[in-house]
Amino acid sequence: MKRFAWVPVGLVVAAQAVVLTLFSGRYGFHRDELYFLAAGKRLAWGYTDQPPLTPLLARISTEIFGETPAGLRVAATLCAAATVITLALVAREFGGGRGPQVLTAAITALAAFVVVDGHMLSTTTVDMLVWSALGLVFLRLFRIGDGRWWLAIGAVAGIGMESKWLVLLMIASIGLAVLAVGPRTVLGSGWLPVGILLALALAAPGFVWQMAHDLPMLSVAHGISVDDGAENRILFVPMQLLYLSPVVVPVWIAGALRLWRDPELRWARSFAVAYPVLCVLLLLLGGKPYYSAPFLLLLAAAGAEPCLRWLDRTWRRVVAILFAVEGAAVSLLVGLPLLPVSALGPILAVNKEQGEQAGWPELATTVSRVWSEIPAERRSISVIFTRNYGQAGALQYYGLPSVYSGHMSYADWGPPPNSSFGPVVVVGQYRPEWFAGCRERAVHDNGLGVDNEEQGVKISLCTGPSRQWSSLWPELRRFY
Repeated sequence: MKRFAWVPVGLVVAAQAVVLTLFSGRYGFHRDELYFLAAGKRLAWGYTDQPPLTPLLARISTEIFGETPAGLRVAATLCAAATVITLALVAREFGGGRGPQVLTAAITALAAFVVVDGHMLSTTTVDMLVWSALGLVFLRLFRIGDGRWWLAIGAVAGIGMESKWLVLLMIASIGLAVLAVGPRTVLGSGWLPVGILLALALAAPGFVWQMAHDLPMLSVAHGISVDDGAENRILFVPMQLLYLSPVVVPVWIAGALRLWRDPELRWARSFAVAYPVLCVLLLLLGGKPYYSAPFLLLLAAAGAEPCLRWLDRTWRRVVAILFAVEGAAVSLLVGLPLLPVSALGPILAVNKEQGEQAGWPELATTVSRVWSEIPAERRSISVIFTRNYGQAGALQYYGLPSVYSGHMSYADWGPPPNSSFGPVVVVGQYRPEWFAGCRERAVHDNGLGVDNEEQGVKISLCTGPSRQWSSLWPELRRFY
């Protein structure tokens, strides 16, 4: 096996980390990050919509580096850097030397998918690292045939399941591909059941929590499929061409073809089959198109070497310049907060997550004005109720009192005490039967010129809940 190109790959990682760090504090928290902050302060073995790993990382990162966007995103930067190194190791596993390893590292660092999820902490940030690591250890098992690598697979899969159960789809797609095209001999190893037991042991705490709470993650997944399934299926194929970069599409296609055709890589042929199998599974389930994006990185690692072979030295320079310019102009522009917030309009059509990082202090100010209308002597029995976890997380972060929501795990952190029968500030839509004496008191305008999910949200002031909170709470719960 060829040496790992530590120095040039390290330079790519260093450049990536510097860029991500420089822009990590611009704009503000993403709505999901505000939720992770709240969840991290209520550490548990599981949450309504996720296992415990991402909130735990949020807690650790902010405890060490501060409860700021930059402090939280140190964890995201480290995951992104580790993903680049892991994919370069995957290129080495395919027989790639210095050139393919460095090209793979550059492709990964500049992939729009990696830039977006390396900029902010999310379950997908952890997932892209888990999928990359799982791909690496599967390939090592297939290449050398040593069944002890099932232990590494079990360890990575078990840890991955504490971040997102989506990793099971990757394992299922690879398993089906191995049954179809091999290498089937690895399935006969006595280490396979040991690896499965290890994975189950590591995943057990989160799974037990889900079982004890009636598997709410399945309710969330069902909501995604029902509400977004049709749109996800329509956008699935076009988005596969965009997640890394349109310039990189020939690279991962070359990787799939190489794995299918190259007799020297027959042991890795299953990876060429696993990707389309994964896509079929996601289309059937109505999953989000980005769920398959980490597998594209594995295929790109396989395609780096043939792409370099096809190009002579002159064309390599041209393509390198094209890739660098395109990566800076598209991936970085779409994934990082480079523009003023007021200029985000065209960017939001491609990556709406940038808009979800702006306007939270302004929302807190708007809600605070409505809260101040409640007489001071009544505020101790009053409640702020929000329709989503982003609103709740922002209002709590900016110091507003008595904030509750029925969305995701916020539902588990409620209801308000029945003694809080006083006025209710309602952020967002509500049903008339939930609250009494409601009047619209404000329509939120962030004043930043960015049209995100909270722009135009209505804030109402009600005289109180229609009945006791403990009775009303099940109706207020939202799984998606």
